[in-house]
Amino acid sequence: MEYTWQYYDLVLLGVFASVATGFAVGALTGVSPTTSTLGFGLVAVGFIGHGLFVNGPVDDPGDLADEVDTLN
Repeated sequence: MEYTWQYYDLVLLGVFASVATGFAVGALTGVSPTTSTLGFGLVAVGFIGHGLFVNGPVDDPGDLADEVDTLN
């Protein structure tokens, strides 16, 4: 069975890559690690926001009102 990449796999990869890049920039250049990690952390927030609000995990807004049977 061959694995196929899904959208949310790419979102998680983007979050990890942006935070890791921020850390690397802070460690390997003259930029403050706090500044670079914060800056690239904002990029990670952009990935998360896109995954939640632009291409959310529901098909339509009506799905948000469905009851969860496993908790009842």
